[in-house]
Amino acid sequence: MSYDEDPYIFTTDALPTDRRFLPPLANGLLGWRVYNNTMHLGGVYNGEGGRCHRADVPCPLAVKVEMDAPAQHTYSLDTHTGIFTHSLSSASVTVSQSLYSHRYYPNLMVMEILMVRQVTSEETITVNLVSSFTPQSKDIVFESCPDYKRGSHVQGKVTTAEFPGGSCPSVHLIWTPKPPTLTLLPEQSHARWAFILVVANSSDTAEANYDEGLNLIASGDLRKSHEKAWKELWLQSKVEVAGSEGLCKALIGCMFYLLSAFPSIHDTSSSFGGVSPGGLSNGGDGQDYWGHIFWDQDIWMYPAIALFYPKLARSVLEYRVGTIDGAKDNAQKQGFKGLKFPWESAVSGREVCPEDIYGQQEIHINGDVTLAFQHYLYLTEDLSMFTEGQGREVIYGVADYWVSRASWNPKDQKYHLLGVMPPDEYNYDVNDSVYTNAVAKFSLQFAVDLADLLQHPAPKEWQEVAEHLKIPFDEESQYHPEFDGYVKGHPVKQADTVMLGYPLGLLMSPEIRRNDLEAYEPVTDPNGPAMTWGMFAIGWLELGEAERAQRLLEKCYKNIQGPFQVWSESSDGSGAVNFLTGMGGFLQAVLFGYTGFRVQKECLAFSPLLPNDISELCVRGVNYLGGQMDWLLRKDEVCIVLREQANSAGNTKSCDLQVVLKASGTTIPLTPGKPVAFPRGPGCVCKLVSAYSCWPL
Repeated sequence: MSYDEDPYIFTTDALPTDRRFLPPLANGLLGWRVYNNTMHLGGVYNGEGGRCHRADVPCPLAVKVEMDAPAQHTYSLDTHTGIFTHSLSSASVTVSQSLYSHRYYPNLMVMEILMVRQVTSEETITVNLVSSFTPQSKDIVFESCPDYKRGSHVQGKVTTAEFPGGSCPSVHLIWTPKPPTLTLLPEQSHARWAFILVVANSSDTAEANYDEGLNLIASGDLRKSHEKAWKELWLQSKVEVAGSEGLCKALIGCMFYLLSAFPSIHDTSSSFGGVSPGGLSNGGDGQDYWGHIFWDQDIWMYPAIALFYPKLARSVLEYRVGTIDGAKDNAQKQGFKGLKFPWESAVSGREVCPEDIYGQQEIHINGDVTLAFQHYLYLTEDLSMFTEGQGREVIYGVADYWVSRASWNPKDQKYHLLGVMPPDEYNYDVNDSVYTNAVAKFSLQFAVDLADLLQHPAPKEWQEVAEHLKIPFDEESQYHPEFDGYVKGHPVKQADTVMLGYPLGLLMSPEIRRNDLEAYEPVTDPNGPAMTWGMFAIGWLELGEAERAQRLLEKCYKNIQGPFQVWSESSDGSGAVNFLTGMGGFLQAVLFGYTGFRVQKECLAFSPLLPNDISELCVRGVNYLGGQMDWLLRKDEVCIVLREQANSAGNTKSCDLQVVLKASGTTIPLTPGKPVAFPRGPGCVCKLVSAYSCWPL
């Protein structure tokens, strides 16, 4: 996909006036918005319960480079490499300041400055490094430590634990001291300086990483190792379109920022702290949802990552497993059995939502969490996540919660979930939210299936509640009311009932799907959160109405702010920033809308459809049952190449795969390295009939 300018590089000659829209630089552990005085360390929060928020960590790299002579300024974010560069060009010198969160060494952040003389001269050239950094934080009490190998060192602890009796995490910073000026001497044609910052939870880890940083500088591999890690990451996923440069850049930005929120594919620490709506660079006290983890992670951000990166998908599941004790405590406090995952989560899994009503009523979070586990199993058949990885404890615990939370009504012979808040938060304390009940039903059914797979005796109540849980439906209007008593036409905050079709996959006729979309589209708040319109777009694509879907998807462009493709939660620029939730919804509209991908129990289904202005969609690195596929979708043709020597993730063994075309029943084996082309239409990728089951039963 070629454009005059590289769509992976976002460039401007002026920074956005609203500094919230400066680009975030993150690597799954450290997150920082360029030039900001504070940054964040994943999993480090301050405050108890509803006052819990990401602890602000002072950032020594908040430095601006200035020159006395007039200069032309250029600012660019290269998403190929995750490097932000500020260039200053004068008649005598070009100065480049590069900033990045190291992609391979996650405790490391870097600032490099390069000065290159433009004309032959014996003039001394000096630039100023301007900073207001002080090693202080309102969340952490720091104290100075002895310098470590000429690096400044401070350490401290957050002031308040997440819950009574909980631990207060430590934070250590070691950084290269910054001089007030840098000078290019008369005999030098160019000069380069590297400044490193290490942030860690212990002195040993901080010192070891600082040593590593010094060694990388000495060997010349500091930047190379970072760029290599990003290159490796991009080789495993690529989403590009021909026909719309704006859409192509938007997709690249979304993938870049989402990937930045996840750990390295080489990370073995199992210490991932989850993905919050505004990412690691945001979430301090009172802003961007305090850095808490919501359903946004599991429903909105996870699917686009899981389609390409099984290991990163597993890190999300491992985060939820790590919060089991807190989820058990939440359920007990509500008077129910099993696990109740918090509406807002930090580290322990205990509810940290500032307002009780959400934690008490927005219980669909339980089903959202289990849906991510279900998709992971269908995409990978990696049972180790559910055995030694303890995933089954999540699935069984949620099933037990649903059984104890549901109320039986002998009059209609149905189970009901009473007093809930649906995804549409304009309504609360309602009965039988159709989304909540549907996601509960599916999570109960998955628990039964998983128990059978693992030869675990499933309580009969799981199936019984699943079969008899009420799914509200209006026979007269042939549509799904949002909840029991919903008045058709009543305003709705965001995508809710329309999510029954996708991602939940509730079976319904095209007529009912259309009725749901037409009932809710005109009454959904036009200023609601950014991810909403992607779900409507997917629904219209299912029904073959690509242009209508495209018009809805284009509404999302209003949420993209400034030159660096940073998203705001609302189209007027308000709300959470950088809104990864909206990016996830936007990506799903393309990855599961244009392609028609559906992750199912025994196949990856597809039904591609492109709008008129998109001539080609390229999706590289789709990872299914251990095989990696590159897809090229055109108006009338689909081409798939199964990669040779596909990198299997974790305990996933690659299977022999085939394409099955729905209309003709034609089967086409996928042979590594050999392209397969066929007319556009629905079908699926699945195991060859003769293939041995990948499930080690």
